[in-house]
This record gives sequence, structure tokens and C-alpha cells, in this order.
Amino acid sequence: MKQALILHGPNLNMLGVREPDIYGAVSLDDINARLQEESIKLGLQLRFFQSNHEGVLIDQLQEAAGWASGVVFNPAGYTHTSVALRDAIAAIQIPVIEVHLSNVSGRESFRQVSLTAPVCRGTVAGFGWRSYLYALHALVELIAEE
Repeated sequence: MKQALILHGPNLNMLGVREPDIYGAVSLDDINARLQEESIKLGLQLRFFQSNHEGVLIDQLQEAAGWASGVVFNPAGYTHTSVALRDAIAAIQIPVIEVHLSNVSGRESFRQVSLTAPVCRGTVAGFGWRSYLYALHALVELIAEE
């Protein structure tokens, strides 16, 4: 069975509490549970990880290259600031799909620039928790094509 990493960046552990008008009322545990349920239907085994620390996220990406067929990644605030995460994504040889709960294109100007998107296979944004679901489906298709 193919495996994938669902990687959550900083402050996503606060989902459901943090600015629910922007990020929704669904918790990170709820998102993970919904993805786990869907992954069974898709025949994909998932591992979930969240960190508020940039280096730990880099470590997870590098380790995933050894076991995963792909990654769904919400870099959160690091999207706009982290050359190191961008380089980590570029270095691994598996597809990474960037995910955002909110429509970053319609938000503050600093959120409209993603350093990580150019090295990802695609980006899904603006659909709340469903952004992860749509990215998971896209990843399954990418894995099947390879």
C-alpha cells in the first residue's frame, strides 16, 4: 500500500480556536480524522505530523523521501518566509502539494507570495478543511501516474 505524509506547519495545532472566521471551526484532529477516513477509500496509508518549528518540518520532509510516495503540506506562515523549506521540498524526489485553508490570494499582500509553491506540484487553497481533502485526491492521482 502506498504511503503519504500529511504535514502541518506552525499554529495549525490551534485550528478551531485561532481566528475561526478565517480558518474555520474544524480542529486539526478533526481534519486528520477526515483524511484518515478518506485515505482508506483511496487505498493510501497516511502519517500525520504537525510542528511549529521550521527545522523539524524540514526533517520530516527529508525523512518522507525515504518512505512516502508524496506529501500534502500546509507550511502555514512559513509559506511566505522560508527559503529553507522551499529548498527541502525541491531536494526531495516525491510530489508535494501545498495546502492552505484560506484563500491566500485574497488576503494581505505578504500572504500572496509563496516561496514554497514554485517547487510544489500544485497548490490547493481557499476551501477550508476541504483543501486538504482535494489535495489528497490530487496526490493519489499523481502517485498513480508515476
